[in-house]
Amino acid sequence: MRIEAAELRILELPLRFRFETSFGVQTRRTILLLRLFGEGLEGLGEGVMERLPLYREETVASARYLLEEVFLPRVLGQDLPNPEALAQALSPFRGNPMAKAVLEMAFFDLWAKGLAKPLWQVLGGVRNRVEVGVSLGIQPSVAETLKAVEKHLEEGYRRIKLKIKPGWDYEVLKAVRQAFPEATLTADANSAYRLADAPRLKRLDELGLDYLEQPLGHEDLLDHAKLARELSTPICLDESLTSPEKARKAIELGAGRVFNVKPARMGGHGPSLKVHALAESAGIPLWMGGMLEAGVGRAHNLHLATLPGFTKPGDVSSARRYWEEDIVEEDLSAQEGLMPVPEGPGIGVHLKLPLVERLTLWQRYMSAS
Repeated sequence: MRIEAAELRILELPLRFRFETSFGVQTRRTILLLRLFGEGLEGLGEGVMERLPLYREETVASARYLLEEVFLPRVLGQDLPNPEALAQALSPFRGNPMAKAVLEMAFFDLWAKGLAKPLWQVLGGVRNRVEVGVSLGIQPSVAETLKAVEKHLEEGYRRIKLKIKPGWDYEVLKAVRQAFPEATLTADANSAYRLADAPRLKRLDELGLDYLEQPLGHEDLLDHAKLARELSTPICLDESLTSPEKARKAIELGAGRVFNVKPARMGGHGPSLKVHALAESAGIPLWMGGMLEAGVGRAHNLHLATLPGFTKPGDVSSARRYWEEDIVEEDLSAQEGLMPVPEGPGIGVHLKLPLVERLTLWQRYMSAS
């Protein structure tokens, strides 16, 4: 597959609601969008990094620079037979998995289209629908949290995840558990706690959580392993899992009994497939995480989540929860807790180009010639 041209854009989309986590509050999402062109086909990739280094250290600005000045010039005009060849081309550059993932995932889409196959089949998926849950940000009150949980359970979501932080944890989770005793309930701390908070986190054991997600530092594995020995609630790792190597070490340390896989955090589909293989061999269940993706990123996530190791509901809920209008033509909506995987070659979605144009803050077209 010869990469003949690329178009890189920065878009800004307003969220339909205020989304609060331990990092702060979001009302808008800045998105890096890549279109790759080759052999009459188009591959799409979406960046999940933010303007500020809050979730991980990468930012929109740093990823834009690397893609525009380093990664794309290195592959434009090149004939790459498969995604492994692309990974080899980017291998001299350390770190920056989110920036690499934008290019790698766009190439996977382009490559699958060249094979005339849906991406889920190319990746080794086993289903055409994905079980989904919902991630609820920190609400203004416990009463409003209960209303939000009730609403989403009525909509059929099969897991409720609540964002927590010190001072907003046990009491709100206890209220939800009492109101909805049969709900599959999880909590996501986004690295808001330290090992010294183990007694506070130990209280959560009585609430029957399916797992507690990333309670400790975003780089940490060792303290998570120590905490895991003190809790009966399984620890799920998120921010700490940035590569197959980190996943291997997490397994050896016993740092997490559940893994949240976000391909954009791992560096793309290739590294995610390696993590999937490691987790399956260790008996660790996976689920597909979310980063407030628009339609391109959401479609990529859905295709990867069809692999057999993804046995827990993921954060790939309906796009209409987040956006008044998504950037793709296809309606990515869950029904009774199941999200259909887009049909057709590649990721199976097509851009609404007039909307993309209106949302664009910056763009650059680059050609091999």
